[in-house]
Amino acid sequence: MKTDNNTISPAFIKERYLQLKKSQPKLRVRDAAEQIGVTEAEIVASRTGDGVTRLQENWQEMLPAVKKLGKVMALTRNDYAVHERKGVYENGKIGKPHGIFVNPDIDLRLFMSGWKFAFAVQEEAQSGLRHSLQFFAKDGMAIHKIYLVQDSSFPAYEEYVEHFQSADQDAQITVEEKAAPAVDKPDSEIDVEAFRSAWSALKDTHDFFPMLKKYSVGRVQALRLIGEEYAYKVESGSLRDLLNLSAQKNCEIMIFVGNSGCIQIHTGPVKNLKEFGTWYNVLDPEFNLHLREDAIAGAWVVKKPTQDGIVTSLELYDKDNQNIALLFGKRKPGIPELDLWREIVDQLNRS
Repeated sequence: MKTDNNTISPAFIKERYLQLKKSQPKLRVRDAAEQIGVTEAEIVASRTGDGVTRLQENWQEMLPAVKKLGKVMALTRNDYAVHERKGVYENGKIGKPHGIFVNPDIDLRLFMSGWKFAFAVQEEAQSGLRHSLQFFAKDGMAIHKIYLVQDSSFPAYEEYVEHFQSADQDAQITVEEKAAPAVDKPDSEIDVEAFRSAWSALKDTHDFFPMLKKYSVGRVQALRLIGEEYAYKVESGSLRDLLNLSAQKNCEIMIFVGNSGCIQIHTGPVKNLKEFGTWYNVLDPEFNLHLREDAIAGAWVVKKPTQDGIVTSLELYDKDNQNIALLFGKRKPGIPELDLWREIVDQLNRS
């Protein structure tokens, strides 16, 4: 059922979504969108006026104001990993190109250029009525979601929605075509010697991505080209091995999961590890991770030089060389990497 401009009407999207939810009560919006042939943002927008309120695009005021809600649950995901962390949105600084929240609980790096749609959402869940703030990219993909929890301030949430409600409450939105993944240059066109020299001269992990851009090297391509001194492949089951060893040895770690608009970071221990089908999970009181092990096409141990010594990570990639998750030992600038973390990583089996 198409409209004149060749888009599916909101009424049809909403009706089809409700039908799917009735037949598949546990169906997630992301999966429903795939079945309908639309984006997640279009499904949410289709419910505008029926449990959904469109919000402004005033990110510089809206995001720091989330602090008033008190303790909430932050959720960031990509195709194969979901990262959930409870805490308060403190120490937020939002600029036009970038934003950041830095505190022990809610730790985010935001890339604002792709942010486009925002909604306040009320929906029925297994636990009862659930309230959230949901943010989407120009292509309709979910960037970041914030859910109320038992300790949240519901009156503050209501005030937030009223204050930031958009004048536009149309259920019809226009999303852009999803960008295709970048294609790597042929290895033969890379100045590998200069690239390796630059890698070995790194002083800060934040210099890593500018270096890749300078030499026009893809992320996984870089791991292939750099040599085993700085990167080597490990078995795809290394994620669960690393998490189990970290839990057994009480090693505090950092877990990064991101998408085009947000990277969310957990720092601390992991304890309650569970396998459910193809998903491997951390199910701790303040932090949950859900990651599809069968989607891991490449697992790499990566070592980057810094002024504080080598920083070691486990990096997970899918079949399209898109990053699923990054795992580090707990550290801060000026503090060397934990010896215990290096010992754990050294136990991973090379592939």
